[in-house]
Amino acid sequence: MSKQTLSTDKAPGAIGPYAQGILAGSLIFTSGQLPIDMQTGLLETDDIKKAVRHALDNLRAILQAAGADREHIVKTTVFLTDLADFAAANEAYAAFFPDAPPARSCVQVAALPKNARVEIEAIAIL
Repeated sequence: MSKQTLSTDKAPGAIGPYAQGILAGSLIFTSGQLPIDMQTGLLETDDIKKAVRHALDNLRAILQAAGADREHIVKTTVFLTDLADFAAANEAYAAFFPDAPPARSCVQVAALPKNARVEIEAIAIL
């Protein structure tokens, strides 16, 4: 099976020793994406809906680097620092996946890099 590192300047660069994504055979694995607005380079910390959208847009950019898009996603994991944000995060998530959303896990974590409120990772298939 072939393995290819995915990289794009349309998503935040890695802040550690990891790849933005990996294409392994027909599977795409993304690293967790923070809610960085790629237009401004700033981390969204105030509005959880905007934060979720930025994280998902960053995932999408990595998928597009592999020739895929959101409809290719089969599983996501959403990490929230506060489950009180769950309902609002769901609204933004549902808007991104209006039809046939992927399988998903959502967990509360103690902290995320850069003090982000949300991080999202995905598995997709070409």
